[in-house]
Amino acid sequence: MMEPASDRAFAMARELMRDFAGRTGLAGNGAASQRYLWTDAFAVCNFLGLYTQSGDATFLDLALELVDQVHHILGRHREDDPRSGWISGLGEQAGEQHPTAGGLRIGKPLNERGPDAPWDEALEWERDGQYFHYLSKWMHALNRVSRVTGRPVYHVWAAELAQTAVGRFVYRFPADGSRRMYWKMSIDLSRPLVPSMGQHDPLDGCITCSEIQYCRPAGAGPAPDLQDAIALLESICLGRNWVTDDPLGLGGILVDAWRLAQLVRCGGPLRAGLLAQLLKEAPVGLAAFVHSGQLQLPAAYRLAFRELGLSIGLRAVGRLRQALEEETASPLRSEQVHAAASVLSGYLSLADRIEAFWLEPASQAVDTWDGHRDINGVMLATSLMPDGFLTL
Repeated sequence: MMEPASDRAFAMARELMRDFAGRTGLAGNGAASQRYLWTDAFAVCNFLGLYTQSGDATFLDLALELVDQVHHILGRHREDDPRSGWISGLGEQAGEQHPTAGGLRIGKPLNERGPDAPWDEALEWERDGQYFHYLSKWMHALNRVSRVTGRPVYHVWAAELAQTAVGRFVYRFPADGSRRMYWKMSIDLSRPLVPSMGQHDPLDGCITCSEIQYCRPAGAGPAPDLQDAIALLESICLGRNWVTDDPLGLGGILVDAWRLAQLVRCGGPLRAGLLAQLLKEAPVGLAAFVHSGQLQLPAAYRLAFRELGLSIGLRAVGRLRQALEEETASPLRSEQVHAAASVLSGYLSLADRIEAFWLEPASQAVDTWDGHRDINGVMLATSLMPDGFLTL
């Protein structure tokens, strides 16, 4: 379900993305390439959304150029690493054909922690490696490229990345034999850097792998089958609670709910119980976030990209509500789902509030904006024009 953005929202998103392209080496202006996987995944989707709404092929070219840069920078070892070539270990020709086979680096400023280096929690945030939740965002971006362009190779790359990520990040916990996921792994995926599990990683992975499995471009050829990966991640999800008061995490939960609804249209599995759970638990975290008073703080004490993650999720709720109202025969339409979605509707105005705050020049004049300018600007553009990202 694509909803054209208003002329004003389109113009603002277009300007934000043009600025991003110029700053990070996409616009052919001589700027050095600056790649960061999370930001770039949202950026690819934004460029696709701008292309779909305007028909301007310049935006499609930027999306494809960005994919190429990510694969040739984050799919290869760092310049300050003694290793070289594709992080998958493949030769040059095979690496070109399978650029996601070894995963993709985060793009952090410092090299990863060495096997014998001491643990430093603060420093770990600045060190490279691989995050599963970044990889899943890139899988989604690649599948979107494939769906928009009709080119199967991007779908294949998404499936190969999913197969690699699930195979390396999921492990059996020695104490009880249960399956768990590492939060952060080394660049070559040979060892965990942060062994704890991200709260929503198995959920996000299950839904993203389902998207790749069922939402294929028309005429797509053979690609890795992800049924086993989906079943494995689904087993990790069983019995879990998804409640969080973190705005970025909340936004991810709401986006996942909308993706569950769209998967049914692609012939994917009906997970009405999971959808109802997400919609029921989200207001708990939303209420806690609102009551925390974070939205009353000055810009210098806030992180735009985390709040904009929530704004994007609330845009997804609006689309879910519309779908439930229009598709009266939808298998997802139940009293429980409808009631939970109605509760969430009371929070939809938060998206406008968050957007308006971060569009203010004064809010963008603080260090917390400038220090994260790329991710902030890209996610603000996503919130303004979300369908490039929200559509499967």
